[in-house]
Amino acid sequence: ECYVQNTAREYAKIYAAETEPLEGFGEVPEIIPIFLVHRPANNIPYATVEEELVGEFVKYSVRDGKEVNFLRRESEAGQKCCTFQHWVYEKTNGSLLVTDLQGVGMKLTDVGIATLAKGYKGFKGNCSFSFIEQFRALHQCNKYCEMLGLKSLRTSHQKQRKATAMKSKTLPNSSSLKKTVPKKAREPRDFIASEH
Repeated sequence: ECYVQNTAREYAKIYAAETEPLEGFGEVPEIIPIFLVHRPANNIPYATVEEELVGEFVKYSVRDGKEVNFLRRESEAGQKCCTFQHWVYEKTNGSLLVTDLQGVGMKLTDVGIATLAKGYKGFKGNCSFSFIEQFRALHQCNKYCEMLGLKSLRTSHQKQRKATAMKSKTLPNSSSLKKTVPKKAREPRDFIASEH
């Protein structure tokens, strides 16, 4: 939990530095630090400690990307959180996504990270990598994405889907193929997100 949140925090610091010179961008989301405390005399020897956030707690992005959250799209904090996700996605060439952004105002906590199955630079997140695909399909760019010069994900996602559709049209007719793979081996795998 500490490693995930503090890794996301490092990305947030770089994001803040890149947005600082942009006129009119303003304040950016900050992921608060979380610390692991060892308490050897306690029945539960380890605990996490972080700053208390006071105010209305809002989920700006949801782990699986399926929930529609109007505060995410309409509030400044929500739009900047979405832009932060897009920025991280682009900086890591689509290999990592900070997700489950939630907190009070611009102060965020309890975030998640999704990585491709192989991970990213030795780091594996705590969320299913299917969230990356869902983000790419559902993200809507806003004015902050434009201010940072981020590329539209809709265009790249649509191009990818079109290329896949064209490839499938050029494949031989399924009746002319020998079916040597057992039925069970062809079924898609289910991926389960681990809780943090």
